[in-house]
Amino acid sequence: MDWRVSLSSFLSLFFTLFHLSSSKLTPEKCRELGFSSNLLCGSCDELVQFKMDQQFVDNCRSCCHEEGESQAASKRFASATLEVCNCKLGRFPQIQAFVRSEKPDKFPNLRIEFVRGADPILKLHSEDGSVQEELSIEKWNTDSVEEFLTEKLQVS
Repeated sequence: MDWRVSLSSFLSLFFTLFHLSSSKLTPEKCRELGFSSNLLCGSCDELVQFKMDQQFVDNCRSCCHEEGESQAASKRFASATLEVCNCKLGRFPQIQAFVRSEKPDKFPNLRIEFVRGADPILKLHSEDGSVQEELSIEKWNTDSVEEFLTEKLQVS
């Protein structure tokens, strides 16, 4: 076998694997992996200093956006719905604190719905009311929820 053929095969395989590892994942897959739709690539670069698992860093890079790359980072939504089970609120004290406070009153286009069995989810809607994004907010604190809504919801 000619060495050029094997080198050519090796390079072809290498570039195929490189392309697959560097391609972007779908927003749904990124959510399943725990990454936000507004993840900036600079955050992934910082993971290296914490000696994170290389697969985790690669997944992060497959889900991130460069700071000025996407309009999604500055995209605003017409309304949002925070869904959570009333009986589960005690398991999420930060979400409970947000829901029970006066903070939701600052957002007239935010609805809070108590859905039996639901973990805290934030649904972001377009003008026509269709759901554009869904985010799990189980681990968010009260200030993060407020900051996110301030950044992402249109002012009425």
